[in-house]
Amino acid sequence: MAEELVLDTAIRDWVLVPLSVVMVLIGVLRYFVAKLMRSPSSSSSPSPDPKVVKEGQVVIRARNLRMNAQYIPAKAFKARKVYYTNEENGLLHVPKEEAQKAQAAMFSDPNMAMDMMKKNLSMIVPQTLTFAWVNFFFSGFVAAKIPFPLTPRFRGMLQNGIDLSTVDVSYVSSRSWYFLNLFGLRGLFSLIFGEENATDDAQKMMQMGGGFGGNPTMGLAAEKDSLDIIQHDWALPKMEHHAEEVLRKLLKK
Repeated sequence: MAEELVLDTAIRDWVLVPLSVVMVLIGVLRYFVAKLMRSPSSSSSPSPDPKVVKEGQVVIRARNLRMNAQYIPAKAFKARKVYYTNEENGLLHVPKEEAQKAQAAMFSDPNMAMDMMKKNLSMIVPQTLTFAWVNFFFSGFVAAKIPFPLTPRFRGMLQNGIDLSTVDVSYVSSRSWYFLNLFGLRGLFSLIFGEENATDDAQKMMQMGGGFGGNPTMGLAAEKDSLDIIQHDWALPKMEHHAEEVLRKLLKK
């Protein structure tokens, strides 16, 4: 049985509150530092390229088709699939020469490379120093308790740094509280800074891990590959069986 702990008020005053305040202040500081490090060309909001906007809308429409393919008949899906992925004039088809030119232009732009490096530095350096500070001063503390029960699957996320299986899952360690603040303060920063939020770590990590660096041509090619391999499975023939199961469950109640 999980043990119930009585948290000292000093932990709240010297661990929980300072850690939360420091995370908010670091986010605000990083926002202004990133704003100062922007190049003049990127800080002045130029009008978007119509070609880039058009290709982005095509990717969104193709993604919607891929995610909702089961709600249209197979004939309609095949017609739309050919419309997007046709090798001659499909909307998602990108010639090899054009793809190579777009990739070369992206890597040959020094301003883009410098901006990407500045953004990565403004994200990595503060978070590395903050994590080292938290790990050195606050490691091993049970900082808070969530006021509702959780399953044991949340133990690794909420009790990072505490190797005690007898502690209830609802207790949060100081290191886990740091990560919860890191990814949970995005809504607060959006309210403070508006849409121009330079402290969205999750979005930056996604761009570093799987993004296309602002190159819509690579997005077209990737969406074309995803649409090519999808297998259509119409959901309408199964709806009768699903409705029958729902009615039987309602009648049993």
